[in-house]
Parts: sequence; structure tokens; C-alpha cells
Amino acid sequence: MAKSQRDVRNRISAVKNIEKIARALELVAAARLRRAEQRIEALRPYANAIRRMTRQAAEAAGRVPSLPILEEHESVSRVGLLLIAGDRGLAGAFNSNIVRAGVAAGREHAAAGHTPVYFASGRRPATSLTFRGLEPAESFTGFTDRPSFADARRIADRLMAAYVDNEVDQVEIFYNGYYSPVSQVVRRETLLPLQQATLLDEEEDDGDESSSEGESEPRALVEYEPDPEEILKRLVPDYVEISIYRALLESTASEHGARMTAMHNASDNARDLIKNLTLEMNRARQAEITQEILEVVAGAEGLSG
Repeated sequence: MAKSQRDVRNRISAVKNIEKIARALELVAAARLRRAEQRIEALRPYANAIRRMTRQAAEAAGRVPSLPILEEHESVSRVGLLLIAGDRGLAGAFNSNIVRAGVAAGREHAAAGHTPVYFASGRRPATSLTFRGLEPAESFTGFTDRPSFADARRIADRLMAAYVDNEVDQVEIFYNGYYSPVSQVVRRETLLPLQQATLLDEEEDDGDESSSEGESEPRALVEYEPDPEEILKRLVPDYVEISIYRALLESTASEHGARMTAMHNASDNARDLIKNLTLEMNRARQAEITQEILEVVAGAEGLSG
């Protein structure tokens, strides 16, 4: 019985250490989450403006300028799938949701006669794809905790080069859209070609309610200098870069939020386990004391008899 108490006591000590680690990770994730939220809030107006300008320039141009990045391929045979997740785990289903969505999309394209070509941002999606036998064409790692615009530009240059060189005929991105620390939604968006881009079809709510009420208000007549075609040539690379950068920031905030929630749940579970183990140890100690009392009473009765 003494050995059993010692084992329970050692287990309680181990669980307490795990609780401390989980609590520390929760606090770190909370601090990083706040900074990530600030970066998203600062970027969203600019990202929405780039999308709006690109769409308006395309409408004003009337026709797509003769530029490889703007030309829609005649047929779609290879589809590039960019999976954006994290370098580390301990974030619940954050990474696995992206991998599952990307693999499911790859199956859909394969069923339609298209060949999926995977790209991965983050060690977790890269290793998961490799484990499943879906070797990514290129992986981008080491920056998911705090991505920079240079990281987004590097990914954008690779994807645009793949599209221009006919390595892929369409590009889709998968990432966790951030809503709150406990709510992240997997987003699937078409990035290229520009004619099929879902990013240009949606106007995100940036706080001024321009997407819902703006249609009834008069719109300004824009005069382009130089012409819309030339402006569109300059805007498209920026549009691709800022779209990927925004996806990276959304994914980073989602990762910190998911990790904070997961570590909070882990801390709660550890506390519950400590309570149960303490109760178990107290019961074992009480049983040992009761047994000793019974032995003393039995010995006393034996001597008196």
C-alpha cells in the first residue's frame, strides 16, 4: 500500500509539472495572439484596398492585358494547392484541418482529371503530406510564428513562376481564417488565374460597412494615368503577394488562438486529474490507517484474551 501511495504521489507531481508547462504555453500564446491580431487589423484595410483597386482596374481595362501572369490557360490539367499551417504542434486540430482540407481538394481535382501539385507553408503540413506519400513541390518553413512580407513575397514569386511556366494552371490556397481565439474556419480560395480568383469576388467587412450599403451610394468616376492595362500589370503581383501575406497573418493568429485554447483545456484537465489523484491517494492513506488500527485492535484483543 505504501508503494501505491508513492506511485500516486509521483504521478501527481508529474501532472503538476505538465500543468505548469501548459499554463506557460497558454500565456505565451495569448501574448503572441494579441500582437498577431494587431497586425491583421493593420493589414486588412490595405489588403481590401488592393483587391478593390485590382478589380476596378480589371473592369476599367475591359480586356486582360497581354501579360503571362494575367493570361488564363486554355485548359486546367495541373492545380497548385498551397497549404498554410504551422511549424509546431500543440494547437489542437489547427494543422490537421488544413491537411485534411488540402488532401480532400486534391482528391476532388484528381477525380476531375486534374493533377494536384502541393505546396506547403509550415513544417506540419509539409511532413504530413510527405507521410501520406504526397511530396510537396516546395516547402516554406521557419517563419510561421511571425511571418514577414518577405516570406509572403518568396511564396508568391514561387507560385507566380509556377503559373507562368505552365507548371500549374490554377492556384488555390488553404488557411485558417481567424475570427476569435476559439473560432477558426478553414478557407479555400482561388488565387490564380485572376479571372477565376475568388478573392476578388468578396468584399470583407473592414468596419465601414461599404460592402453592403455602398452600392446604393454614388461611386466616383476614376481616371487612370497611365491606362488601366498598365496599372493592372503593376497591381497583380502586389495583389498576389498581399493576399498570401494576409493568409499567413490570419493563419498565425489562428494558430496562437488554437494553441491558447488547447493549452487552457490541457490546464483544466490537469487540474481535474490532480484532484482525482489526490482523492485516490487520500483514500489509499485512509485505508492504510484503517488497516493499522484494525491490526492494533486485533493485537490488543489477543493479549487481553
